[in-house]
Amino acid sequence: MTFTIPIDNGDAVKIAEAESQRTLYPYVTGTSIVAIKYKDGVLMASDMGGSYGSTLRYKNIERMQAIGKHSLLGASGEISDFQEILRYLDELTLNDNMWDDGNSLGPKEIHNYLTRVMYNRRNKFNPLWNTLVLGGVKNGKSYLGMVSMIGVSFEDDHVATGFGNHLARPILRDEWHADMSFEDGVKLLEKCMRVLLYRDRSAINKLQIAKITEEGVTVSQPYSLKTFWEFSSFHNPTAGAEGSW
Repeated sequence: MTFTIPIDNGDAVKIAEAESQRTLYPYVTGTSIVAIKYKDGVLMASDMGGSYGSTLRYKNIERMQAIGKHSLLGASGEISDFQEILRYLDELTLNDNMWDDGNSLGPKEIHNYLTRVMYNRRNKFNPLWNTLVLGGVKNGKSYLGMVSMIGVSFEDDHVATGFGNHLARPILRDEWHADMSFEDGVKLLEKCMRVLLYRDRSAINKLQIAKITEEGVTVSQPYSLKTFWEFSSFHNPTAGAEGSW
């Protein structure tokens, strides 16, 4: 498409209008987010890797962010789309603060908003390529929910995205309980992240754990887990499989 702009000397200049581009396939992506409720609030864990295709290109990407006073957001998937979602949420919380009515958006409201955003973009065939985890605490009640890239959402006591939905959720079902202390919750998340590190090619051994309570959000400094790579199944993982050598 082109359009014409007249100039002072009577001539005209034709300018090509750039075609709008959509994210047809994610480029730089982050892998699993794992989150649980514990007795004082919500704990969330993610690594800091960013994969360019199958290449671990970036190793310092933070994928958990405080939203307003009561919420914590984590994201798997396309990093640039996550940044766009954060821009939406900045506008939402700014407008909420401008009312100055003594009230503020809680995690349930943020979760509902994100569900509508993701479903709306899906219906435009221009989805945001993310799976989102939203946790928070307001008025003494903990909240934890998830939203997929097509707007499917639910609440639960523990959630995981990406590979974590297959490898971490069974661990959480077996070992999670409602009155977990902070220390026990961190140990459980580290166990899940260690399993993902062993099995997910996109995971890296550099993670953060965030917590949200009535007092607010705290995100840990990046750190690494102790690992053991001498398991016999790691040396020849396809031994005994059909068609293997």
